[in-house]
Amino acid sequence: MSDTIIVTKADGWVEIALNRPDRLNSFNDEMHGALQAALGEAKDDDSVRAILLTGSGRGFCAGQDLDARDPRKMTSPPDLQATISNFYNPLVKLIRSINKPIICAVNGVAAGAGVNIALGCDVVFAAESAKFIQSFSKVGLVPDAGGSWILPRLIGEARAKYICMTATPVPAKQAVEWGMIWQALPDDQLMDEVRKFTAQMAEGPTFGLGMMKRALQTSFDHSLDEHLAVEAEMQGRCGRSKDYAEGVSAFLDKRPTKFGGIE
Repeated sequence: MSDTIIVTKADGWVEIALNRPDRLNSFNDEMHGALQAALGEAKDDDSVRAILLTGSGRGFCAGQDLDARDPRKMTSPPDLQATISNFYNPLVKLIRSINKPIICAVNGVAAGAGVNIALGCDVVFAAESAKFIQSFSKVGLVPDAGGSWILPRLIGEARAKYICMTATPVPAKQAVEWGMIWQALPDDQLMDEVRKFTAQMAEGPTFGLGMMKRALQTSFDHSLDEHLAVEAEMQGRCGRSKDYAEGVSAFLDKRPTKFGGIE
């Protein structure tokens, strides 16, 4: 496996760390391929019931490595549409489609596509020193990796336009206040706390959590009547699952649950 990521397996969950610390974990084609492969393996592995995504070194991810897209080194302008279509869009779609909790620990600066990949995860924690920078306007681009879709849904159009057009850094605590992320933690506590949280998620009703993820993500695409039907169909499947039977039995027996994470 490529050394551009580090995969560490734990009991019921996996930690995937972006690993180009000398480049603030900015993406090149190799890291794209390695990350998508690792996520794909975690998606298909029934023993993995939660995923933690983070970065190595002092930053989470600085987005695209611009050295590989420098027009001065090319005979024609870079095809950024191909870059987005071949790399970032499949990555974001994969993160959103995995029916398991994906937790992100933003351990330092997140910029450009790095911000939006983090925001595409299900629960986002950040170190208090971390900053989120929609840096696209600095190089004449628009937010990608789903940023122009997810950001206004999280923080509203006015805030989204301002921080994107000005590339103003958003400190972790402000990101929490705005509803952009879930929680900011002291730097020296971040990874311990997030690993504990991921382990807790891995012990949960994974099938039901996956259905919940899909229901919440697709709610913007439906009318109320349409979404009520979606909820009913999902609830029917969850109600037939072994995890539901275990949850009800544990509640009535007044004992801790022992979810298997399966339908």
